[in-house]
Amino acid sequence: MIARRPHLLWLLGPFVLYLGVLPFANRVRPVVLGLPFLFFWLLCATVLTPLCVWLAHRGDRKRKGRVS
Repeated sequence: MIARRPHLLWLLGPFVLYLGVLPFANRVRPVVLGLPFLFFWLLCATVLTPLCVWLAHRGDRKRKGRVS
């Protein structure tokens, strides 16, 4: 299925940002923008999640246009 729809790999982005990298980002220091690093990392992951979903949706729409 992924061979036919590689744009769906964008949906792995939030999974990797939240769970895959979390053990490495679980630090109190350094402080970034006044936030502990873990909170900053989760904030960035939350902001990037809609971008990943949008990219997957955009790829699906392009594929749908080609197939129809």
